[in-house]
Amino acid sequence: MATRLLRTNFIRRPYRFSALSPVGQPTVTASTAVVPEILSFGQQAPEPPVHHPKPNEARHDIDLSDQARLFASVPTSDLLRSTAVLHAAAIGPMVDLGSWVMSSKLMDNAVTRAMVIGLVKSTFYDHFCAGEDADAAAQRVRSVYEATGLKGMLVYGVEHADDAASCDDNMHHFLRTIEAAKSLPTSHFSSVVVKITAICPISLLKRVSDLLRWEYKTKNFNLSWKLKSFPVFSDSSPLYHTNSEPEPLTAEEERELAAAHVRIQDICRKCQESNVPLLVDAEDTILQPAIDYMAYSSAILFNADKDRPIVYNTIQAYLRDAGERLHLAVQEAEKENVPMGFKLVRGAYMSSEAKLADSLGHKSPVHDTIQNTHDCYNNCMTFLMEKASNGSGFGVVLATHNADSGRLASKKASELNIDKENGKIEFAQLYGMSDALSFGLKRAGFNVSKYMPFGPVETAIPYLVRRAYENRGMMATGATDRQLMRMELKRRLLAGNA
Repeated sequence: MATRLLRTNFIRRPYRFSALSPVGQPTVTASTAVVPEILSFGQQAPEPPVHHPKPNEARHDIDLSDQARLFASVPTSDLLRSTAVLHAAAIGPMVDLGSWVMSSKLMDNAVTRAMVIGLVKSTFYDHFCAGEDADAAAQRVRSVYEATGLKGMLVYGVEHADDAASCDDNMHHFLRTIEAAKSLPTSHFSSVVVKITAICPISLLKRVSDLLRWEYKTKNFNLSWKLKSFPVFSDSSPLYHTNSEPEPLTAEEERELAAAHVRIQDICRKCQESNVPLLVDAEDTILQPAIDYMAYSSAILFNADKDRPIVYNTIQAYLRDAGERLHLAVQEAEKENVPMGFKLVRGAYMSSEAKLADSLGHKSPVHDTIQNTHDCYNNCMTFLMEKASNGSGFGVVLATHNADSGRLASKKASELNIDKENGKIEFAQLYGMSDALSFGLKRAGFNVSKYMPFGPVETAIPYLVRRAYENRGMMATGATDRQLMRMELKRRLLAGNA
């Protein structure tokens, strides 16, 4: 079976979502302990100073000034280990060396491979991953919630399949993930996450995306296999991937596409029966049209509850067309009276998008500046919060590591008088990252979840390397957490209570 778990092209994802104990023995770490304040998602900046609030600052602003309260429930030994993991991940040469070792011939030798895997498992793996299987991950979700009040998003860590057998196998793992989520109290988890690339062959997703793009370019182009969906393009969408008319799907490809629809529908049906929301992850623009198409067609079929959608699609705000596509999808959903859920993220494929566009002689589909991305994210966030607050059936997951977006969202929630407990709006951060932000939002009364991937240690290595790259010294979110941990360790040592 041609399945690739947690794709080795790890540098493509500049964001996503604790190195202290073996899987199956979850502990309260510096990454999961009761911390009451806030932080940032996928942006780069110099290490920021800790914010000291003014006496008259509004409630929605974020107080990171009291690190003693922040890490009050974390034992010093756990704090030391979490600090060590995050600091190690922030050292560029160490990250580069670790990346080289894990892709070198040293991994072909049984002895050195076992040593590397053992070291990774006892450090980075336990910090950023929830366990090796669904049961272990569910137990980690339970322990994190009981210690912190943060919910979990269960994510089976498979990203890429190339054949039907792999897709079928992955589908069964996703179904098992839903079972694991269902076994938890509803207060403990928020959703499960599915990657369409794991249940539909990549080559077919590319073909479907090409055909959808050509249909958008030439309005009289007919796709007989196409199901009812919402718009997946806007006038500003990148269409350069498809420069000539694609060949129609072959009979075999149509059968494969039908099988992929059955897989996602089986997963959606299981979620609907279990009352478990399903978040569809996003990919790069060469694949995203087909993913949007499958997500929206599934939402039309399964988002029957007018108060709470089951299927959520992901909008990547770093794309120039993100706002337009979001508005078009929302407009169509409202027209069809279909409740819709959206997960809003900044973006994950900046480098690969730029390289592909340049190779084809086009401008990158990503915003020119990080500030433009922030503006797009915040505008989409405000729009979605307004929709969710007006009694419609929209659900919103704000996946962000950015403190300013957290503050803006908190302020907007107050202005809109949003019921923070009804589940229509929630926040999410990656497990092992941006814990100050997670707990700050939780203290403010919001539902907050951690994106918690699970899977065998060896297959998680590329994911872990991506997390290490994201925690290098220039990453603001990691810098703030590291700074606060360092301050608290120093305070304890000086106080003699270490």
